[in-house]
Order: sequence, then structure tokens, then C-alpha cells
Amino acid sequence: MAEDVLAAMDEAEGLNGILVVTRDAWARSLASRYGAAVLEEKANRGQSAAVADAVRELARAGAGAALALPGDVPLVSPAEIDRVLAAHGPAPAVSMVPAGDGRGTNCVACSPPDAIRFHFGHDSFEPHKAEARALGIEPRILAGLPGIALDVDKPEDLRMLLAQGGSCRAFAWLNGTDIPARLAGEKGNR
Repeated sequence: MAEDVLAAMDEAEGLNGILVVTRDAWARSLASRYGAAVLEEKANRGQSAAVADAVRELARAGAGAALALPGDVPLVSPAEIDRVLAAHGPAPAVSMVPAGDGRGTNCVACSPPDAIRFHFGHDSFEPHKAEARALGIEPRILAGLPGIALDVDKPEDLRMLLAQGGSCRAFAWLNGTDIPARLAGEKGNR
């Protein structure tokens, strides 16, 4: 899934670079294959802390904006990323793509990069909107981006990924395992 996300980001026309926050050697190697910079994570403090570290670093480096994507949205496309970037306005601005369940946030673009505090998790969408509004920024909400909307957190998400199909690496990998059969068996036992 992480490679699917990096490949889409690498092919997106509107990004000036990619920064991966990790403490994992495999992820560092994968990032280097896509020309991404790596911010070494000292401890696993969660997605919100990792994104906060990244945007602080980008702001220090003089970046005018940042786009945060998790590594578990394997159907994301370069066109979807470019659509978020095209809709994102001048600073101060916050643009968000909700998770498919409407509760989580699967993509956030911020100008400046550290415009808001991050609240990633299963119920992050409303807190992210509230953060932006508390600063006088009306967030742009982008719906209709199914690749970004599908994050893989639980077995039901894998079922949805398998049902949607496609040519992503995660889909191909799943079909080379017994996971689809196991998921079908679990569904049949309910």
C-alpha cells in the first residue's frame, strides 16, 4: 500500500517533493526508490505526531504548503492528488478529503504547512474542520475521490479493496495470498 501511495505521489504533477516520516528501514529504502526525502521518526507516536513533525520541518525549510496522505490508501491516483492541489487555495487554506465513512480524514492540504494541529484517527474529520474554523479558515472539503477515500484499517476495508479491483500493487499482492478466501469465509460465517 505504501508503494501505491508513493507511486501516485511521484506521478502527480503538482507536488514539488515527497517527505516520508518513518523509523523503518524498509520504508526508508522504498522512499529512496521514489526520490522521497525521509524524516527519521524517533519513536512511533502515531500519525498525528508524524504529520506534525513533517509540517514543522517543511515550514522551517520555507515550504508554502503541505499535503498529507497516509500510507494505507492504495487506490489513490495521481489525478486525485492533483485535484486536491488544484482546489487548494492561497494561504491561509486547509483542504480535506474525508474517509469513505465520513468520520476520518484521508488527506489534508495546508497553507502554510503547519496551519492546523492534526487529529488523525477514526474520528478526525470534524476535529480537523474545527481546527481550521477556529483559525478563521473555512476548509475546502473534496468528496468524490474514491481512491483517497478508501483507507485500509480493517477486514471490511480489504473486502472493499478486493471488490473495487484495479491495478494497484496491494490488490495484486492480496490476490496472491489466501486472504481473499479467508475474508469470503468470514463474511459467509456471519
